[in-house]
Amino acid sequence: MDDVRLGNSLRVLRIRKRLRQVDVARRAGVRRETVGRLERGAAGRYPLGILRAVATVLGADVDVRIRWQGADLDRISGAAHAELHESIADHLARWIGWTWRPEVSFSIWGERGVIDILAWHAASRSLLIIELKTELVDPQELVATMGRRVRLGKEIARGLGWHPTSVSAWVIVVESSTNRRRAARHARLLRTAFPADGHAIRRWLRAPDGSISALSFWSDVRPGSLRRSISQVKRVRRAETDVPERVSSP
Repeated sequence: MDDVRLGNSLRVLRIRKRLRQVDVARRAGVRRETVGRLERGAAGRYPLGILRAVATVLGADVDVRIRWQGADLDRISGAAHAELHESIADHLARWIGWTWRPEVSFSIWGERGVIDILAWHAASRSLLIIELKTELVDPQELVATMGRRVRLGKEIARGLGWHPTSVSAWVIVVESSTNRRRAARHARLLRTAFPADGHAIRRWLRAPDGSISALSFWSDVRPGSLRRSISQVKRVRRAETDVPERVSSP
C-alpha cells in the first residue's frame, strides 16, 4: 500500500461525506488523532483492523495485496492466468515476423514490474506490451500500470537487444459477464486509455504501423489447448492465411 495515497483517499472521502475527523473517529471507535494521522500518511503505524474500521465508516474497503517483483502472486500462480497466457502465445504464432518473451521482469529508475508477454516485430521495429487479465478488478490501476510500461518500453526492450521505434499496448481480458459489467462501468476511462478494439489490434498485428493501444475480450481459453512450450523465444515459421476469429471488441 502507498500510505500517502491511501491517506489522501481517506481525506477526500471524508470531505465528500461532509464529516469531521471527530465524527469518523466516533463511528469507527478510534481517537480523532488516529484519523488525522491516517490521513497524513501514517497507516503503517496502525493495525490493519483500525484502517478497515475507518474506511468502512467512509463507505470504502481496504484491499491488501502481496506483490513480488511488481506482480500479484495470484496472477503468477493462477491456473486461469496460465491458460490465458498459453492461448495468447498460440495466437501470436499465427502472425509472420513476431517473436515474444513471457514474464519479462524489469527494474528501471526505481520502477519495477513483470510484463506478461513482450512481443517484438523486427521488420517494423514495433514493440507490443501485452497485459493479461482473468479478472478486471481495478481499471484505474490498470491504466496507470500500462502507461508506465509504455513509457519505459524502449528501455526495457534495449535490455533484450531490441531497438523499437514504436511501443504499443494490448490489454486482454477473459470474456465473462462480470468482466463485461466492470468494463462498462469504467467505459470512458478504458476507452480513453485503450481506444482500439479487438478488430483493430488484429489488423495491426498483420501489418504493424506506428503505435496502437487496445483492449479486447478473449474467449478461447481451454485447458491443454497449447501443446508447445513458451519458455523460450518463439519464431514464426509459416503464415496462415485464414486466422480464426478469437478476439471480440468490448
